[in-house]
Amino acid sequence: MKGRLSLLYFLQFSVWGCYLTCLSQFLGAGGLGNRIAWFYAAIGIISLITPPLLGNLADKSHSPKYLLGMCHFGAGVLMLALWYYAKLHPTLEFIPTYALYLGFLAFYMPTMALSNTVTFRLLDHSGINTISTFPHIRIWGTVGFVAAMWFVNCAYWHDGNFGFTLSDNVDPDHLRFQYNYMQLLCSGVMALFTAIYAFSLPEVKVNERAAAPSPGSRPRLFYAIKSLLGSRQIAIFLIFVILSGVCLQISNGFATPYITHFTAFPEFAGSLAAGNATMLFSLSQIAEAFCILLVGVSLKYKGIRWVYAIGLVAWGLRFLMLGLGNPTDRLWLLIGSMLMYGIAFNFITIAGHLHIQQVTAPEMKGLAQGAMMFMGNGIGATCGIFIAGAIVNHWCRWEMVSLGNHTVRLFMGEWITPWLIFAAYSAGVAILWLLFYRFRMNES
Repeated sequence: MKGRLSLLYFLQFSVWGCYLTCLSQFLGAGGLGNRIAWFYAAIGIISLITPPLLGNLADKSHSPKYLLGMCHFGAGVLMLALWYYAKLHPTLEFIPTYALYLGFLAFYMPTMALSNTVTFRLLDHSGINTISTFPHIRIWGTVGFVAAMWFVNCAYWHDGNFGFTLSDNVDPDHLRFQYNYMQLLCSGVMALFTAIYAFSLPEVKVNERAAAPSPGSRPRLFYAIKSLLGSRQIAIFLIFVILSGVCLQISNGFATPYITHFTAFPEFAGSLAAGNATMLFSLSQIAEAFCILLVGVSLKYKGIRWVYAIGLVAWGLRFLMLGLGNPTDRLWLLIGSMLMYGIAFNFITIAGHLHIQQVTAPEMKGLAQGAMMFMGNGIGATCGIFIAGAIVNHWCRWEMVSLGNHTVRLFMGEWITPWLIFAAYSAGVAILWLLFYRFRMNES
């Protein structure tokens, strides 16, 4: 059972890994580079709507695996429709591209919670300890995400020939999937595979009375937020959840086109790092998997106040290293930026979820977790990517650049200033966190 569920997470997150960190390169090549923020903000927007609705339906369902499978099937069909549209339209139009992508997310984002529901039910039914086992299963999602990133980074299709390469010295490389619509095809196909696999999982019947909604039940997310804000300690914490959530999608949206733009400069053009931005970015997910082990120990010895502050500083260092790095003599800064993501993500997101679990009343714990996701991944990340998009578009623009005997569209401009602004913001929030937590909140 643990092996089957590990494969479920591997497949599910490979759907995301095929495109999430290199989507901006595809959009830029298709003429929608100035709309990148809209596509990454869509994740937060959709997360406010369909996951709660499908999650509520899963609680009432006797067999949530079918909901999971249907969501993956719908996501796969819409992603393949987006791939087909992009194949027929080298110059993308915003409305049809965005509409198809929103449709994909509407089906895909609920699978994050649905897969957890299916997994917990199957583990409980099999008599397997959920708390000790789930982290070992969930880590295979990160493995799948990284494997998909490596695949689209290296794979190419040229004149009917399929192959892999890391080099930027031959023409087929500019048809590598990380640059074009083939990343969408990979994502769509993986979603359909995941749907088939989800349908094949064992059936777990639950008691009808347990699955039935309680009398007078109603959507409780906004009620939960209102109730939680009644506690001054939790209210301040959730405000900082929004402020820190601003950082979540910035590097996902802009790091790979930033790294790739170095190929336009002769001194960097031959660098493996400049031509393999997606693979370089995968170090972030690898660091995330390793650093998750540090969260519990750090909370035990330093407490949430300093752990959260370290996470915010790590976000600042990630942005600073991106701005100061390059693919040759300063490659170590780019690598350091990717590794810093492990601390930044885990010390904010994972530590935050553990903290909110500790400081809320027993009857509010589940709702508090939902409120934190709503504020951080929803409000914070959505606002953050829109603001970041405006800042980046002010200093940078997509241009046609000649590379050898072919021309490609790259995101050129004065990149250092935007990264320094993002770094300064993170550092500022860290200072505010230490001030307000120390003087206005009690240690939990």
